[in-house]
Amino acid sequence: MAAVTQFAGAALTGLARALVQQGKLRPDRAEALARQAAQSKTQFLDALLAAQDREGLDAREIARIAAQTFGHPLLDLDAIVPDALPKDLIDRKLVSSLRVLALAKRGNKITVAVSDPTNLPALDQVKFQTQLTPEIVVVEHTKLLGLTQSFTQSASQKLDDLVGADFNMDDLLVEASDELPEETGGEVDDAPVVRFLQKLLLDAINEGASDLHFEPYEKSYRVRFRVDGQLREVAQPPLAIRDRLSARVKVISKLDISEKRVPQDGRLKLALGAQRAIDFRVSTLPTQYGEKIVMRVLDSAQAKIGVDALGFEPEQKETLLRAIRQPWGMVLVTGPTGSGKTVTLYSCLSILNQPGVNISTAEDPIEIQLAGINQVNINDKAGLTFATALRAFLRQDPDIVMVGEVRDLETADIAIKAAQTGHMVLSTLHTNDAPTTVTRLVNMGVAPYNIVSSVILVVAQRLARKLCTCKQPTELSKDVLQAAGFPAHELGGWVPYKPVGCDRCRGSGYKGRVGIFEVMPITEAVQDLVMGGASASKIARHVREHGVIGLRQSGLSKVRQGLTSLEEVLGCTND
Repeated sequence: MAAVTQFAGAALTGLARALVQQGKLRPDRAEALARQAAQSKTQFLDALLAAQDREGLDAREIARIAAQTFGHPLLDLDAIVPDALPKDLIDRKLVSSLRVLALAKRGNKITVAVSDPTNLPALDQVKFQTQLTPEIVVVEHTKLLGLTQSFTQSASQKLDDLVGADFNMDDLLVEASDELPEETGGEVDDAPVVRFLQKLLLDAINEGASDLHFEPYEKSYRVRFRVDGQLREVAQPPLAIRDRLSARVKVISKLDISEKRVPQDGRLKLALGAQRAIDFRVSTLPTQYGEKIVMRVLDSAQAKIGVDALGFEPEQKETLLRAIRQPWGMVLVTGPTGSGKTVTLYSCLSILNQPGVNISTAEDPIEIQLAGINQVNINDKAGLTFATALRAFLRQDPDIVMVGEVRDLETADIAIKAAQTGHMVLSTLHTNDAPTTVTRLVNMGVAPYNIVSSVILVVAQRLARKLCTCKQPTELSKDVLQAAGFPAHELGGWVPYKPVGCDRCRGSGYKGRVGIFEVMPITEAVQDLVMGGASASKIARHVREHGVIGLRQSGLSKVRQGLTSLEEVLGCTND
């Protein structure tokens, strides 16, 4: 059998002859296609699949016949992960010109995917170039073409495709060194990586993302945004850019690019024109397949949105404002990570930030930079802890002190003493609700009499996704509403809504988030309970009886207002 499909009089060879013998192609038609392929110096399969009258043959059927006729395995390329294929076994020019693709290497053998197993000269070139014995696997011609094109396309070209031709780097400026060290290596040029990274940062800002996640895996690399508390994949860049992108992020964040064995933390600033700049907090983490990078978006505009926009009910807002305007005392904001505690504290500080007031904060790290406030970044390695910073604050005549988090007894004791000696102290704690906060302080070792003489208000909070404008009314039975916590007298006079999905919300049905709050003042009755060693559940029953609404009831209020869905509230609050 001839090595390549040729036309020689009425004789047909190779795949063309096999298709005729199987009765899948008329001899005269096969001869015409073979002549056409020879004249255009292409393969017979190219001519056959490009023809209008190919007598019902498609790439899948041709591959099945070729595998069966010539005794080779048949493989569906859809099951192949492109980034997992060996890149250097066959020269990329040969991959493109010969239509062969290396799938694996074992010993002195190389498994290659071909659509025409009779193309022996191509297999001979593979054997000569690799010095390995080819083992043939038959695949569909169209899928092979697509994969070889993707395989031979450079990582830089793929990045350019992801970025798009209309992206203008002049729209933004990263305030850091633009130099990339030569030792990072790789097949990717610097410019496409820079453009790709800056486009991601801009997209994250435009979509209101709170975090960007760059995640390397064994056979893939993905980028995800956290929008409204939900992670969403936005890109799968080439695996080849992994080290180059990591080096780029480290350079602009002023991190050590040579250190890949331990986590690092840094910051960078992205200027959006002359009027607005966004900070990013950068964290790197060594993983099995490279460094995972998470970038937290720190937009100072969030601290200026005001208490009104946070989602407090009118009575809750008045209680909070009345507490933070006291001359002394401690206000604690509690909740899990990502529940919006920092934004609430910054909103309070923005209200209190007046020319005649001395405000100092100790944060780990500083989330948002506020003009007129003395902000200290905690550095445990250097000995600058929350407790150390608090002691220093008290020697500098502060009026208001903000502690990023009460983590231990030492910090709690100093913060309480500051509140007892004429200072307003704001801080956070990780507890599930307001009543639990008091018992948590007791469990940390804080004396009950210190708690009741310093803490004046506890705010517990969660963030629920807001319904997009595409929301639609829905019907919920009375049993469902009552099981969720709605009292019988509140079941009428309002309409619940459900998420739908549109272009604005990218099909999720939600756009933005709203706070759900439990605002518990430490009244004399609560102080008596604390001094008597009451449990969190007993304190909770008391405050409910005296008008303090819990997180669930606060969330149900947002459902009545049409701001969010019942499913969302049930998902982020307990009974």
